[in-house]
Amino acid sequence: MATTPNPPATAKINRVGLSVIDYRGSKSTLCAGCGHNAISERIIEAFYEMGIEPERVAKLSGIGCSSKTPAYFLGRAHSFNGVHGRMPAVATGAAVANRNLLYIGVSGDGDTASIGLGQFAHLMRRNVPMIYIVENNGVYGLTKGQFSATADIGSRLRTGVVNELPAIDICALAIELGATFVARSFSGDKKQLLALLKAAIAHNGTVLLDVISPCVTFNDHEGSTKSYKFVKDHEEPLQEIGFVPSFEEIDIEYETGNGVEVSLHDGSKMRLAKLEEDFDPTDRIAALTRLAHAREKNEVLTGLFYVNPAQPNFTDLLNLVDEPLGTLPQEAVRPPRSVLDRIMEEFR
Repeated sequence: MATTPNPPATAKINRVGLSVIDYRGSKSTLCAGCGHNAISERIIEAFYEMGIEPERVAKLSGIGCSSKTPAYFLGRAHSFNGVHGRMPAVATGAAVANRNLLYIGVSGDGDTASIGLGQFAHLMRRNVPMIYIVENNGVYGLTKGQFSATADIGSRLRTGVVNELPAIDICALAIELGATFVARSFSGDKKQLLALLKAAIAHNGTVLLDVISPCVTFNDHEGSTKSYKFVKDHEEPLQEIGFVPSFEEIDIEYETGNGVEVSLHDGSKMRLAKLEEDFDPTDRIAALTRLAHAREKNEVLTGLFYVNPAQPNFTDLLNLVDEPLGTLPQEAVRPPRSVLDRIMEEFR
């Protein structure tokens, strides 16, 4: 496991005695200006400010530009790079085997919405406790920029080709399937993305965070609906988001009727200053309706769409022990001879 040099004596440390240097990874090999690099920086900030020890984190990914990014943050964390589209199966198995780690999976729109769509569906419906980030740029960057399944109808490639197929809305799909924390952000919106990542760390269930992350090489031109300019011009934030972790006592005042507070399982709180008068992020039907309206109006809707902190997660439903399964002694996991004999008798 890679080691990090000791921070300078003047470096600011967090509540567990680590500096931000302890949360960095290798130098990025992605294109200069890639939105994925901005996401990695926000992940570093979020874990540092939340005081999560890197050794308590497991990073998971599949194949694609996005799936390279776990190398660029939390260099001291556990890591597993899986087969294309199969990261959800690896994440599910890992979470069942050791529920003491905090799991963060990074995927792309191809890795998730094309080859990995079936696995994505089952991860969402099981409410596996993990943060699932989709770095969404609408194209396949490693294979020279073809449209992905999240590309909008009418969007245009640099070659002039126009997409004629409807896009998969990853957020709407995640809500429909059973994810308990669903949000969208933009890699260029540092404040919103950081607040959502901190809340994701505190959530005890499946977090689906769809981040529009423009591809500067293949999809950042006029005619693209995933370019920096298009997203900036068409972004519609659903609410102003603040996050207060459970280890801080901060009082924030809102005018009556203008805000809502959502408590997460660990005592942390999401504070939402409403930009829309009646939107309630705990209302599943309202979230799906608002996303549908945004698609009709060609808006890039960002913010927290849905959260349900009360839903039991997959490992709770399985009644798993707290200890990692690999550390349990044989007598705890192997049925005694008497039990096996009784089972065999039942088949006679």
